[in-house]
Amino acid sequence: MIGSPALNFVILAFVTLERIAELWLARRNTQRLLSTGAREHAPGHYPLIVALHAAWLISLWWLAPGRSVDAFWLAMFVLLELARIWVLVSLGPRWTTRIIILPQAPLVRRGPYRWINHPNYWVVIGEIAVLPLVFGLWAAALVFTLLNAALLTVRIREENRALGR
Repeated sequence: MIGSPALNFVILAFVTLERIAELWLARRNTQRLLSTGAREHAPGHYPLIVALHAAWLISLWWLAPGRSVDAFWLAMFVLLELARIWVLVSLGPRWTTRIIILPQAPLVRRGPYRWINHPNYWVVIGEIAVLPLVFGLWAAALVFTLLNAALLTVRIREENRALGR
């Protein structure tokens, strides 16, 4: 256990800035894809995903200050962030936070997509569970993991439908 308010701030600021940068990248990629003939599928659940992620981050900013950092869970979170980068790089300009399908484009089969479907969602599942555990927030990890599971059930079903799976 590491006890440092500055470390807590750095971790939460990093994740917050990362999410903001990802929203910017996703918006840019979405606009570019739509301009080339891509279509968005099942946008109705998207505001719930944004709300869940915002509530998750806000709860961490509220609950984590002053708590010790668990080095094991922090290391697991760093590994998840490396996996996130791998997913982003693998999808390149096709990565978005929405379900955007480019007709006639083949599915991406590089990076983690060679072995599993939806690796981005596996990373998100891990992040939602692990970051609260970094601060010893077991209840927050459980609550947000269950809420995320409910939303991802809808999301993955809709994405599979859009992909013709």
